[in-house]
Amino acid sequence: MAILNLDYNALWESICSWSRTAGRAATRPVLLMWYVMRSKETPGKDKWAIFGSLAYLILPIDILDAKRLPIIGWLDEVASLAVLVRKMSKYITPEMEAEADEQLDKWFPEYTEYEMI
Repeated sequence: MAILNLDYNALWESICSWSRTAGRAATRPVLLMWYVMRSKETPGKDKWAIFGSLAYLILPIDILDAKRLPIIGWLDEVASLAVLVRKMSKYITPEMEAEADEQLDKWFPEYTEYEMI
């Protein structure tokens, strides 16, 4: 059994910073994946997959640069997150959803139910 040495603190700081720009709707699936990754119930290989996908989404390194290819540059990140959420959704619990929503309420207190993406 491998010991995971993930730098959760650095990733969390990046998520906090990134979320201000991304907005509430885009941040929710990221937070859900964060809580799945932090769960003791999630297998190590899945934690690594989540960590890598979140790091790719949040860190400024891109395969397809959004500045050069404005719409296409975002597709790799959106696709990565969509595939990740779909594969890891089996681990999402109602408690994780409540925790994510509580964190979003702290970060985005002005949110309304009808927020547009």
